[in-house]
Amino acid sequence: MQKVKADDMSVAIMAGLNEYKNLASEAMKGIVRNVAKEVRKDIQDNAPRNRGVYSKSWRVSTTKENSDCLELTVHSKTKYQLAHLLENGHALRGGGRTKAFPHIAPAEEKGAMKLETDIKRVLGGLM
Repeated sequence: MQKVKADDMSVAIMAGLNEYKNLASEAMKGIVRNVAKEVRKDIQDNAPRNRGVYSKSWRVSTTKENSDCLELTVHSKTKYQLAHLLENGHALRGGGRTKAFPHIAPAEEKGAMKLETDIKRVLGGLM
């Protein structure tokens, strides 16, 4: 513990809060990166396979990043046209519909749950 005069209390509190903010933001960025990789792998593992080209096309891209924020997007780089059609099924030219292969939504839900639990775990450990 460091002794602080009453006049310098606000400066010491702000320094402590800034240190916590920096630690928390770096920890959360690491969690977001790990969860995004897991979501990509989960989509790849559960994607329908014909020749494997579609499942191998999934990537994680940085959409936005600054000192306080990290936004990543999991997307199909080359076969993005197929994602919606495979996820939801589609109408056939001669009538009828194809079978849906839900592989994106389950991975997204699982990733959101993991992100929430990991953030709670890490931020609880920083206090």
